Amino acid sequence: MEENSDTSSQSAFKGFRGGQYRNEYVAALAATTSLVASVACAGWSSPAIPALRGPDSPVPVSPDEGSWIVSFLSIGSLFGPVFCGLFVDRFGRRNVLLGSALPLAVGWILIAFAQSVGMLYAARILHGIGYGLAYCVTPIYLGEISSDAIRGSTGVLVTVMAKLAFLFEYAVGPYVGFRALAWISLALPVAFFVLFFWMPETPYFLLAQGNDQAARDSLQWLRRSDGLHVEDELNRMRKLLLDSQRKGNPLKQLLFAPVNRKSLAIILILSLGMQLTGINAILGYSQTIFSRLALPLSAAELSIVLALVQLGSVLLPTVLVDRAGRRPLLLISTAGSMLGLITCAIYFTLDETTTDVLSTEPGAAHGWVPFVGVLVFIISFAIGLATVPFAILGEVFPKHIKAAANAVFAVITSAVVFSVVKLFQVISDGAGTYVSFWIFTGCTTLTGVLIYFIVPETKGQSFERIQEIMQQGGRKGKQIEEIKKRPLLC
Repeated sequence: MEENSDTSSQSAFKGFRGGQYRNEYVAALAATTSLVASVACAGWSSPAIPALRGPDSPVPVSPDEGSWIVSFLSIGSLFGPVFCGLFVDRFGRRNVLLGSALPLAVGWILIAFAQSVGMLYAARILHGIGYGLAYCVTPIYLGEISSDAIRGSTGVLVTVMAKLAFLFEYAVGPYVGFRALAWISLALPVAFFVLFFWMPETPYFLLAQGNDQAARDSLQWLRRSDGLHVEDELNRMRKLLLDSQRKGNPLKQLLFAPVNRKSLAIILILSLGMQLTGINAILGYSQTIFSRLALPLSAAELSIVLALVQLGSVLLPTVLVDRAGRRPLLLISTAGSMLGLITCAIYFTLDETTTDVLSTEPGAAHGWVPFVGVLVFIISFAIGLATVPFAILGEVFPKHIKAAANAVFAVITSAVVFSVVKLFQVISDGAGTYVSFWIFTGCTTLTGVLIYFIVPETKGQSFERIQEIMQQGGRKGKQIEEIKKRPLLC
């Protein structure tokens, strides 16, 4: 099995150089620019909140109002998956993903003209809707257009594009005006719409609509082939489609079919594990956190370094996810994240609860400790927890219930993100920043344990084989035992 997986991964790189997968990568890149447009809304808060709370604020806000501005993105994102579940199987993956650009664009216009906190709240809710739609639909689109050999790599693009968005906001935001940043950011959803408009609908959706010729044309363009291979793949899709239609309501299957419940549990473990590390709180408040450190670099400059490091970090699993496997990257990522978080937790504990351990002189060497801890966390998080769950999300569910699974996944994720982001400010102000970091450390440790015992390896497997693995997983832990016997870097 390992030899087949390695061969599949190697063929992906050869195919990319020879052009075999070129159109699939083009479509994947165009689709994931939706993440640049939407995640920029999350990165915006890092330079925007200090500007709003500063002496020359265009819309003065209190600390509590600032935390709500950050948190309303998560509240809005709760509605994105709902719209996804209602429309993605009716109007198509492509059209719904294109539609995510509208609330993003309107949100930036509201911020550009904002005269009150209420307008900022409304803009953030609209941003959240677009954010939720993009994160819900993009993995479905990628999973349905990608060949087995490159499915992991295209799935990882979700996170690569997200980190580009953070870098953009961190690098531009501190050096332009508050309203200028909104107008500049408006270009992102516009660019996404223009690029993705020319991409095809997924063959699976077109088959579900009874449009066989359009499905054939779409698949031929994606695979750059008009031969027997395309017909064979279309026949497999038809078989999966007929099977899904016989099974009935996808939400009912998701919640009550044992194999699907196991897949949902795996995704929820990964989703909750991602968010309970505190990643969104740390990124959303990065300038606020770094402003407490007496270092030669400014908080804005430290945030830019942070964004560059996390972008560089997520490029590595783009290559490794189809070679090293999902489980090894997740386990290494969790261990490294825990190390970085516990470093920050210890530092802030000493800084906030003692007076004679750390020097209070500006530029003291130990001032770099929490920043290095954050960088270790960001690098470790990026190589697994930030990337692999999106690859797995496109793999473990049958195609006919992916929309329902994505909606449930995203709603629960949004609720957890809101809780983490809002409570981070409350806990940090009330009990101390160190308490938040200790909580993040404990949650990350628990995530690592759950990944080790529950999450299976899906590297290089077909959708059919992955479904077999899910079914075997419920049989007295047989699959888990097989996985645990494999070498770590299989």
